[in-house]
Amino acid sequence: MYKDNPVILQSLQVTKQYPAPGNRTLTACSGISMEVKQGETLGIVGESGCGKSTFARMLVQLEKPTSGKLLYHGEDLSSMKGEALRQNRKNIQMVFQDPLASFHPKMKIIDILTEPMMNFRMVTKAHKEDAAARLLQMVDLPEDFMYRYPHNMSGGQRQRIGIARALSLEPEILVCDEATSALDVSVQKNIIELLVRLQREKNLTIIFICHDLALVQSFAHRVAVMYLGNIVELMPGEAVAADARHPYTQALLRAVFSPDMDFCRAIQSIESEAPSPLEIPEGCPFLNRCERCMEVCKKVKPEVRVVGPFHEAACCLFEEFSEYRAERGKKCS
Repeated sequence: MYKDNPVILQSLQVTKQYPAPGNRTLTACSGISMEVKQGETLGIVGESGCGKSTFARMLVQLEKPTSGKLLYHGEDLSSMKGEALRQNRKNIQMVFQDPLASFHPKMKIIDILTEPMMNFRMVTKAHKEDAAARLLQMVDLPEDFMYRYPHNMSGGQRQRIGIARALSLEPEILVCDEATSALDVSVQKNIIELLVRLQREKNLTIIFICHDLALVQSFAHRVAVMYLGNIVELMPGEAVAADARHPYTQALLRAVFSPDMDFCRAIQSIESEAPSPLEIPEGCPFLNRCERCMEVCKKVKPEVRVVGPFHEAACCLFEEFSEYRAERGKKCS
């Protein structure tokens, strides 16, 4: 059971900010803290622009946190330099949303798959074909695909190549950044089944970033919900539908379209737009779209706290603000 496994990755108050015109600051990620255990799948969901991909880029060391720490087996990733940094890149690999854009269009599949291994001297030129054939077999593709170019393959086939390339270095952690969002629904299912099988065979830890809550909760062990750069809820995947407690998570669930849904119930969208990350409001980041907003929400940014077994949420509804609750109760009575 993954819950008993050791922690492999920790995020401690990780914040990422970028300078913006007008002497302003864009906050992409704000004080993210969480743990990822070995062999688990952590799904991260949220609207476009909530900071999911920025967080992923920090995990694979394409970006450095402005503040906070990312610990891999207890070692701070941002402190690594030189050869230590290069060698550690093998341990956390990424599958990108658009595999065609991440491949060199003039490279054959055999070179795309084996280039990382050649860089780390894990294979010689004489054994490239054997290595490529093994990787293609791992993702259920024929061996003769190694002589094709990326544009000669379908979207699903290219994504399998992306997964094979990422796993060629035998990483412990696989980060999938919107890896299925550009694929047909039937192909999405096949890719998810492939990832689940590979995780079981290789004891992989998977961080799966997506905007589709219904998809993520179907296979992730835990789900983290992000809003405006903040983690607002973290819970077991199987508990999302029944036990989601944050108003934003509940709003996302109400907007999900599913063949199993109650068609007598109207699909509800979330009113208004998310604030700009250049102008994050004081207090709760979700206050301007929340139906249950209280006066305290405008003044205090809620901290993540335990609200159930393996379940955390950041909402003033779960804080001990009795004076505000009492005052609100008088107005409603």
